[in-house]
Amino acid sequence: GRGLKSHAYIHSVQFSHHVFLNLHTLKFYCLPDNYEIIDSSLEDITYVLKPTFTAQQITNLDKQAKLSRAYDGTTYLPGIVGLNNIKANDYANAVLQALSNVPPLRNYFLEEENYKSIQRPPGDIMFLLVQRFGELMRKLWNPRNFKAHVSPHEMLQAVVLCSKKNFQITKQGDGVDFLSWFLNALHSALGGTKKKKKSEQRAMKAPWGDARDPQCPPSMFFCP
Repeated sequence: GRGLKSHAYIHSVQFSHHVFLNLHTLKFYCLPDNYEIIDSSLEDITYVLKPTFTAQQITNLDKQAKLSRAYDGTTYLPGIVGLNNIKANDYANAVLQALSNVPPLRNYFLEEENYKSIQRPPGDIMFLLVQRFGELMRKLWNPRNFKAHVSPHEMLQAVVLCSKKNFQITKQGDGVDFLSWFLNALHSALGGTKKKKKSEQRAMKAPWGDARDPQCPPSMFFCP
């Protein structure tokens, strides 16, 4: 909030930091005067927080790869950027980076419209994985990042919660086990079957593609 007793208001008075961003509405405010700031020069900040991709941009990702320049002057290739190692989450980072470069999976999650209207039962937390993975995917492929690396913190918080702490940030895990759990969790959250025996007997079919599709190499999909 930005009321008289809010942290933001007090901070603006004590340290003369006056511009604040509401992370939900993506609107900027000047405190303590409390008025909205409308300035196109701030648009690059909101885009870093919530990048978007058109269908045409997604189609051209693998056709027109070119280096981008971060705010600090570092050059990077969108999609090929580092993920911060918060403590002991490198096993998860490796899996998330690999999945972000599987074109059918990447293309599906870059466009939020593909899954935002999926209905889940009340109280179901598993769809949080879908939302956070989509957000991370769009940040990894953002050509206008401020830095040549991305924080997976929100994504990993969802992993810890949805896996009931089987996979954690502070404790090393097995990458293969994480991959198996993560793909099945995404598949289930998007409306896929939960019957284990069926998923073991046939290639996993999900909204982003089918391992039996000749255009999708078998190595792109996994069947735990």
